[in-house]
Amino acid sequence: MPLLHLVLVLVVIGVLLWLVNTYIPMDSKIKSILNAVVVIAVVIWLLQAFGLLGAIGNIHVG
Repeated sequence: MPLLHLVLVLVVIGVLLWLVNTYIPMDSKIKSILNAVVVIAVVIWLLQAFGLLGAIGNIHVG
């Protein structure tokens, strides 16, 4: 995956998160949970993109 593509996706995700945080009225606790979920998802995606984390589809619970 080209570096430009990664940067573009990160910018789009950042702008969307900023728009949600700025223009959608919600409780600050919900905003912080939403921000944490988005950051964790982006970190997992980046780890997969750089090959530092295996495929999530191979993980089985139970």
